[in-house]
Amino acid sequence: MQYVHLGRSGLKVSRLCLGTMNFGDLTDESTSFRIMDDAMGFGVNFIDTADVYGGPQSPQMKQGFGLSEEIIGRWIAQGGRRDQIVLASKVYQPMGLGPNDRGLSAFHIRKACEDSLRRLKTDHIDLYQMHHIDRRTPWEEVWQAMDVLIQQGKVLYVGSCNFAGWDIATAQAAAQSRHFMGLVAEQSLYNLSARTIELELIPACRHHGVGLLPWSPLGGGLLGGVLQRALDGRRAKPEMARRIGQYHDQLQAYEALCADLEERPADIALAWLLHNPVVTAPVVGPRTPDQLSLALRAVDISLSEDTLRCLDEIWPGLGGEAPEAYAW
Repeated sequence: MQYVHLGRSGLKVSRLCLGTMNFGDLTDESTSFRIMDDAMGFGVNFIDTADVYGGPQSPQMKQGFGLSEEIIGRWIAQGGRRDQIVLASKVYQPMGLGPNDRGLSAFHIRKACEDSLRRLKTDHIDLYQMHHIDRRTPWEEVWQAMDVLIQQGKVLYVGSCNFAGWDIATAQAAAQSRHFMGLVAEQSLYNLSARTIELELIPACRHHGVGLLPWSPLGGGLLGGVLQRALDGRRAKPEMARRIGQYHDQLQAYEALCADLEERPADIALAWLLHNPVVTAPVVGPRTPDQLSLALRAVDISLSEDTLRCLDEIWPGLGGEAPEAYAW
């Protein structure tokens, strides 16, 4: 396994991050334990979760709330694991029906962190990420709350998820005014078929030294060889079938290129992300141990300039970075 710094921080993490949204939902506890054991064995030291993971992310259906964190907590409690992993979780989503059970108020950040620590059976979260931007809460309040958690030793680093480029810039300016480190990572939707963040978010991350953690790196399975699976007789669900129809010609060209390279489409999709110097680690969410082990191949793939150019032709972005992409 290869390791890189998380953004401009001194913390080193594996080039793949183990996402655990399936834990407690599509993946039972014993299988989740095996996946985490295997991840450690493979050298994956970066585990990502969230307070709402484990079931339907709705306060009206609370039976799954926190289950992913609870499973990770019981795995950590077996001993000998906590100091070997970089543990990330998130705050923002509704965790109840009360008016203060969501968002990024100091009130909710404090309570949500305490609840996550209890479920995770640990005294600190290495990377505490804001799951979404909260435009009704001032940055002075957000950073003060995070500063308190850091001073208490309950949080080491702060990250964001699903922010816009200007949110990153605003957050960092507010943090700098407090002599606070601010964000070290941003988790965002990014893959060959979804390249919108190349316009402004990626330049913002590069400028401010914020590491990028792409979620849905395979486009929800679209980039994982869907046409070949169809040929093998596996029927796609209705939404995936619609997307296959939408991108059919691109998928044909893409899977043909992967076949020429003698690599799995999923591995090429991950390797493409890893070639971007702003990307720290794609977040992979395996449902089974086999899916995790297969993903490791991507770390060792080196894509040539010709291959990168072919991928850009098949899956074109929006013309580069703003404003050159549209107004130069």
